[in-house]
This record gives sequence, structure tokens and C-alpha cells, in this order.
Amino acid sequence: MNRITLLLLLSVCVLSAQKKEQDTLTEVILESKALDRNPLVIPIDQINIRDLERHTPSSLIPVLNETPGIHIFSGALNTNRLTIRGIGSRTPYGTNKIQAYFNGIPITGGTGETTFNNFNPESFESIEIIKGPKATPYGTNLGGALLMNTKQPESGKIQLNEHFTLGSFGLLKNSLSAGYGNDSFYFNLISDKMLSDGYRENSRYDRDALLLDMGFTWNENNSIQFLFSQINYKAEIASSINYSDFIQNPKKAANNWMAAQGYEDDKSTLLGVSYTHTFSEKLKNTTAVFYSYSDHYEPRPFNILDEFTGGYGFRSVFSGGIPGKLKNKFNIGTELYTDTYNWNTIENLYEENNRQGSLEGALLSDNREYRSRWNTFADFSLCFNKFVMQLGLNFNSTSYSFRDYFNQGETNKNAKREFDAIWAPSLNLQYHFTPQHQLFVNFSYGFSYPSLEETLTPDGVINPEIGPETGMNYELGTENFFFDRKLKVSATVYYMDVENLLVADRVGEDQYIGRNAGETSHKGLEFQLKYITEIFPGGILQPYVNATFNRHEFVDFVSADNDFSGNKLTGVPENIINGGIDFRHQIGFYATASYRHIGSIPMNDENTIFNKAYNLINLKAGYKTSLFPDFDIEFTSGINNLFDKKYAASVLINAIGFGGAEPRYYYPGLPVNYFGGIKLHYVF
Repeated sequence: MNRITLLLLLSVCVLSAQKKEQDTLTEVILESKALDRNPLVIPIDQINIRDLERHTPSSLIPVLNETPGIHIFSGALNTNRLTIRGIGSRTPYGTNKIQAYFNGIPITGGTGETTFNNFNPESFESIEIIKGPKATPYGTNLGGALLMNTKQPESGKIQLNEHFTLGSFGLLKNSLSAGYGNDSFYFNLISDKMLSDGYRENSRYDRDALLLDMGFTWNENNSIQFLFSQINYKAEIASSINYSDFIQNPKKAANNWMAAQGYEDDKSTLLGVSYTHTFSEKLKNTTAVFYSYSDHYEPRPFNILDEFTGGYGFRSVFSGGIPGKLKNKFNIGTELYTDTYNWNTIENLYEENNRQGSLEGALLSDNREYRSRWNTFADFSLCFNKFVMQLGLNFNSTSYSFRDYFNQGETNKNAKREFDAIWAPSLNLQYHFTPQHQLFVNFSYGFSYPSLEETLTPDGVINPEIGPETGMNYELGTENFFFDRKLKVSATVYYMDVENLLVADRVGEDQYIGRNAGETSHKGLEFQLKYITEIFPGGILQPYVNATFNRHEFVDFVSADNDFSGNKLTGVPENIINGGIDFRHQIGFYATASYRHIGSIPMNDENTIFNKAYNLINLKAGYKTSLFPDFDIEFTSGINNLFDKKYAASVLINAIGFGGAEPRYYYPGLPVNYFGGIKLHYVF
């Protein structure tokens, strides 16, 4: 608490200065990463349409992985774990410790879990990534925030788009969209179908998605937006395998998952309405109400999980400025999210089902959990000459209430856990030496609440001792443009110390005990370079490179009789390097080559087993032309993992071999694979 107090006092004493607006660049000039809709005054990482189109349209993972500090463990299309600066690396499955938004609507569940890779990449205009807890308006999670924004149709025209893709391992993807926009109305409707047989046994994937985004402006002071997303998918689960199988037969599924023919069947709905009212040039309000629903059924070797979640909430933000001589800007808002999580486990009798897969048996558990998350936040930016200071403060209150309808004991009937409220301040400082060169600093405090598995014991009882992780983030960076803004160079150094480290100790095949077990330090350097030049008339070349060098380690971590203090943090690559070259010609031809290096990864807390470093190269090329006015056709093709490198796309840390079996650490990555497609674009 002393550090928080010191930060607040420091904030009051700092001279403030004027924020110069971030320049935006055209298609042939590097883009700035600051968007007007984002309240942060310091630069953030932004993925734009050009970045999205550089990769296969089947997944968001390749483009997200090109962001410094980001690494996604991808066991399958439906099994992904996004980590930011090492935060989230110890989560066994899924993504938590970040807050995600879709067009400003929260999509992170009540326990902080986020599913992101089931969205269609072709739906997005941009994705913004805020690393660390400096995102005061977005929850101040230790990992940061993910802001996804849909495409907007061209004004005054009706557009029809068809994109059909075929690829290796039975990949088939078809995306059809229609859109229209004018000064007062727009709509965008996207239907997407994706199938894959999968590279491994028991890994077929089938997804249907529908997205409707529309808005209406009836005068200069009032507008409303509507968002509807429906995603249904069924994905077979191959699970992780041991080292012997990884080397000799990576196509193999885990024996028990294959015998049970395990899979997950998921249906999710997101509905949101957002209303914006402008009171004056100095004040406006945006308020959104939203509802989400998820129905999930997952037969597993150890049991069958049947769950559904209904959530709702609202988010309201006032933004503007205070009249006076000094330029300033403020955002004040609140966000409430509450959901009800219902889950049953059922006996799986697959061993008695004549090799026909999973079969429901007796009911094993019947549970319900009520979860509530309330954020109130404010930030204030004060400007003077070349300086800008932004002070932010976030207040969070979170509670869980658990009921067990299967066991009759009074302890399980009505357990409730209200976490202590958290105040999380943030201070951003920015100095512009010139319009092309700036320096920025961040001090911020953040937190991450435990997941469902960590809040309950294997017996289904609320754990009264476990609390949130907390951490202090220190960040120093620079962003520079050279040669008429054709060259962009940026670098950031950061340090974050995380206390009350959340650890999920595995005590059974699907049983974990969560506890606060120590302290970790996250230190790193992130570097980006982009350059764009016209190498000959009509030919544009854009090389880029970014790198992440880090040392994340346990400062204080004792588990049972083992002292892991000083060891490298489990599940974090030692370094990450991305690079590539984009080439485009005005006749419509384009080509891109991308390179990715992932350093070795410690897979257990003892640091005795490491996943080997690996390198991947991907290629993509295309040609776009007009068949006649207002009708374009585009052909694309690509190769992923050009040199057929054998690698683990994901690892399960601290794996345990039950019954004397070899531990299953590895999720094999795809070997060399191909894809090709055709796009049709009609405007009338």
C-alpha cells in the first residue's frame, strides 16, 4: 500500500503538458497506433487491416503473435492461451488476466476468462493491445486489455464480399458479408463457416458464426449502435501427448481422449446496444448495455462437463474537458458485469460403450455460481507545451457466491466470497521532443482475480484464503519517425513485480487447488522497426522486425518442500523475434514473407525440462484486379511452416504422469501446410 500512496503523491507533483495528436499515416506510410477512441495518451500496439491480411484468414493467432510481448500457446483452434509479458503463462488452459472488449462491450467472463480465437478475423478493422495494468478504463488487469473493433462499410455504397478459402488438413472457410453506410446509418452483416479435419487424431473442427453490426445517427448529438454475435462450434479434443509420441507420432491423440472421443460443443451469443449523446463540445456520454450467453457441453475421459452461463451488464463513460487556459481531457465511467454460471459433471461410461465414445452415466455434481464485477474509473489528462500528464484511478469490487445442489452439507449450500476492494492508480507521462520523437513513462498498479478452479477446492468448497494477484508496473519507452515518417522505430523497457502469485496445483486428472504462493518479477525489452519505401514506380516494399527479450523469474516461490526462488518463470519463452517483408505493386500483385523465432521455454518449476527453441517461416501472395467497374476479384495462396519444422505450438506446464505414465507436456504444431482462396468484392 505504501507504493500506491507514493504513486498518488508523485502524480500530484508532476508538471503536465500538452499532448500532440498522433499523426495517422496513409496506406503507403506507416500507421500511428493511437486511435481517437482510445483514452490513453501514450502509444499502444495496434493491429490494422493490412496486418490481418498478411496471414491466413482462419485464425487471429499469427497476427496477434507478431506483437512484441505477446505469445499465444495454441494447442488447437479451440485451445489457446494468450500471455502478455509472461502474465497468464501459468494458467493451465484458456486465457485470463486480461480484459477484452468487442466494440467497447466487455466479453471477458465473470472469473476473468476470455475466448478470442473463435471470432472471424475478417470481421475486424483493428485490434488494440494494451500491455500491463495501465488500462485504467479497461479493468487494470495485470496482463492488460484487448480491444477489438469491427470493420465499417464505405459511405454511400452497398458492398458485397465473398471470400472462399481451401487448405491442408481439410480446411474450408467461407465468409460472406454485406454492408452499407451513409452519413446517418450503417450496417455490416457477416456470415462465416469454417471446417477443418485437423492434423491430429480426434481434432475435427466445425464453426458457424454470424455478426451484425449497425448504427444510426439521427442528429449531430445522438447516435446508437447495435451489435449481435452468434458463434456455434463443435471441436474434437486431441489433448496433449508425451515426448515419445511428440517425436515419433505427433498426429496421435492422447489415448484416453481418443477412447472417449472427447470434444466440446459450444454455443455463444453476444448482444449489445450502445448510445452516445453529445451534450456540448466539452462533454459527451456513451452508455452500453449488453447480454451474453454460453452453452457448453464437453465429454472428457474423467467426466462429462455440462455448463451454461448467462451474463449481463452496462458500461457508461463521460468524456470531455474542463474549460480553462490549460488544455485537458477527462474520462469518468463505471462498468458492471454479473453472470450466473451453472455446471454439472456427469459420469462418462465411454469404456462400456463398445468404442462408440462418450456415454452419460450418473450425475456427479450440480453447482451454480453467481459472479459480480464492478469497475469505476477516471482519468484526467493535463497539457502544457510539449508535455502531457495523465492520471488514472480504477476501483474494483468483485464477489463470488457458490451453491452446491448435489451435496447436502450446509458448508456447500451457500458459500460466498467477497474480495477486498482494490484501488488501482496509474500515471502516464509523455514528452514530445519534436512531432516525430517522443518519450513516455508509465507507473501503474494492477490485479488479477483467481479463476473458478482456483477459488474452489476439489471438494467444491469456496477457498476462503485465496486472493487476487497484485503487481506494480514500471515502463519507459520511445517512439520515433525518420525520413519523412517512412521509418518508425520504437522501444520499451518494463519491469513488473507480481505479488500473491496464483498457483493452480494439480492434484488429480481434472483437480486443482489454488493458492497464493509467492512473488515473480517480469523484466523485458521490446523493440519494433518498420520501414516503407518505393523501390521502383508503383512498387512498395515494407520490411519490419520486432523483438522481445525478457527475464521473468520467481522471486519468492516455495511449493511443498521445494524452493523455486530464482528459477525462470514457467511457460515463458526466453526471447521472441518476428520479422518479415511485404511487397505490393500498383498492378494488384502483393507478396509477404514472415519469420518467427520462439526461444526455449521452461516447462516445469524446477527448470529441468525445456521446450526447445524453434523458427517458422510463412509465405503468402495474391493478385487483385477489376473484372469490370465496381467488381473486383482477388486470388490468394500461402504456405505456413515452409521448412516443415517439428515444434510444440503449446505446452502444458508442470504436467504429471498418472499411473506411471510419461507426463504429457506437448501439443504438436502443424507441419508444412498450404492454403488458397478467392475473394469477390462488388460495390453498387
